[in-house]
Amino acid sequence: MVLTCTAQVAYIAAFSRESPFAGPCFFFEGLSMSRRCELTGVGPMVGNNVSHSNVKTKRRFLPALKAITLQSEVLGQSFRLRITNAALRTLDFRGGLDVFLVKAPDADLSLRAVRIKRQLKAKLAAQAAA
Repeated sequence: MVLTCTAQVAYIAAFSRESPFAGPCFFFEGLSMSRRCELTGVGPMVGNNVSHSNVKTKRRFLPALKAITLQSEVLGQSFRLRITNAALRTLDFRGGLDVFLVKAPDADLSLRAVRIKRQLKAKLAAQAAA
């Protein structure tokens, strides 16, 4: 079943308790320049610039994204993902991409990261069965 962009938003809104724009939007996969971390889902936040006279003007706090090539030890492949510096530190702390993806909820991951996670789980299941 192939849905148009508008139909996908309506479908998500009808069958989800969340806003269709709350998580990573799978129909924007081709747009690689979105300012959202592919592993944690962290995106721009809104705040105020506060002047010396206490005048507040709106501003955006953008995440510090880096395009990083990450190795999957189980799959034996490398993947290029745009992640935040904080996510990179978390990956290092948890022990790598494979461990992070297995424990991460699908709602936080981008479509590419969910696909990597599915490949990873299939490979781990095949190794466990053998």
